[in-house]
Amino acid sequence: MSDEIMNGAESLVRTLLSNGVEVCFTNPGTSEMHFVAALDHIAGMRSILALHENVATGAADGYYRMTGKPASTLLHLGPGLANGLSNLHNAKKAGSGVVNIVGEHASTHIELDAPLTSDIEGIARPVSHWVHTSKSVATVGEDAARAVQAAMTAPGQIATLMLPSDTAWNEGGVAAPAAAPPAPALFNEDLLEDAANSLTGPDALLLLGGMALTEENLTIAGRIAAQTGCALLSEWSNARQERGAGRVFVNRVPYPIDVALKVLEPFKRIVLVGARAPIGFFAYPDKPAILTRDGADILTLAPAGSDLDAAMVALCDATGSTQTPPAHITEPAQRERPTGPINLESLATLISRAIPENAIIVDESVTSGRAFAPATKAAAPHTWLNNCGGSIGYAMPAAVGAAVACPDRKVMCLTGDGSAMYSNQALWTMARENLDITVLIFANRSYQILRGELTNVGVQNAGPRAMDMLTLDRPTLDWVQMSRSMGVTAHSVSTCEDLEAALEEGLSSGKANLIEIVL
Repeated sequence: MSDEIMNGAESLVRTLLSNGVEVCFTNPGTSEMHFVAALDHIAGMRSILALHENVATGAADGYYRMTGKPASTLLHLGPGLANGLSNLHNAKKAGSGVVNIVGEHASTHIELDAPLTSDIEGIARPVSHWVHTSKSVATVGEDAARAVQAAMTAPGQIATLMLPSDTAWNEGGVAAPAAAPPAPALFNEDLLEDAANSLTGPDALLLLGGMALTEENLTIAGRIAAQTGCALLSEWSNARQERGAGRVFVNRVPYPIDVALKVLEPFKRIVLVGARAPIGFFAYPDKPAILTRDGADILTLAPAGSDLDAAMVALCDATGSTQTPPAHITEPAQRERPTGPINLESLATLISRAIPENAIIVDESVTSGRAFAPATKAAAPHTWLNNCGGSIGYAMPAAVGAAVACPDRKVMCLTGDGSAMYSNQALWTMARENLDITVLIFANRSYQILRGELTNVGVQNAGPRAMDMLTLDRPTLDWVQMSRSMGVTAHSVSTCEDLEAALEEGLSSGKANLIEIVL
């Protein structure tokens, strides 16, 4: 504990720093000004301004995925928190740890029902694992330490701490010391023998998710597959997966229901490590929501919040795979250079050829990118991040966080024009922070996925009014002008040759740039 006289905001900043929270993605207002002042004169916290709260929360998600430690956000009262809920939802589904600091009116002001008064705790609970309001300046530091502990609970949790402005400005704050992060829960050791016995033959599947997709655990999975003959798959959406030449390739459970049913039909026994049993993203008329075959024996060896490293090592040993060379190692391969107008196949090839070694790929290419996984598996070794919550507007904010977390790595952001419009303010933060991010906008000028979904839910012969709600024209979005207005270099391309040149220029520039790909 420190004997220094400080106010509540200062004790909060010092506690966050002592507990390893070193980045704050901010969009503050009046009630947060004492926290802003504390960030100004207490060294150690990198404060990054976002022009929309959903950029701040999405950036915190991307930061955690690449560092394994939480960033904080600074949000203004209930409406500010509400603006960031979409990407907090995505972060929660990804198992990302985030510490939200949300300003609240002074305790004497709440009873006056001022215009910005709201039920902040009520807004926070659906997207938070831990919610608390500091009631006294003396407990702010302790509350902050508890928030960090909650955020660091495996696999990562959302902690939301409300700081009333009088607890921020009053003196008497006490900074809490550093505390060790909580250990992950044990995997289900009682099921280990059954899991090992289940993984025998081609009708068995080892389904992976979460931290089971690190390079080390993928190598273990490859050993198990080689020894037992089982198949390997991952969940459709993964918070982080290591991929590329020299690594074990694990394909994803497909998104489309009919395709997923066909892929999963052969498997009578499925062992889950860090993954859930496969289900459809949505319900459809006359289609099943559970994607595994009837009667499949599904065994959860290790849920996402348990020690997945220990589970994979134990499963490897139990299957006698420890010394087995891993299967499914991806051999390096250079795909032939495509030419002419861009289509989805050539787009995937050009991205595969362009991925720099050790790059981070942030993927929200919901429609255009469904075939990217096999097309890019032999690219240079890289890390791939998916949107785990399905709420669009994730990719550019998450790319900000990933670039802040890993300034020595190239970041490529893949997103559709419809998704990108939900958080285009992220471009401004990319430019201001001089982040090395290349954004690829797949400009099909529509909510393309919804065109397919209209048919999937049984709507036939949709008329012009229905289609008008799914198109992004009248006027057409101009991503080049939009990006340049926020300080980001931008080009629009429609041919393979132009895209290849733009990728080479953008990835070598060392700064934020955007390529609009007209499809």
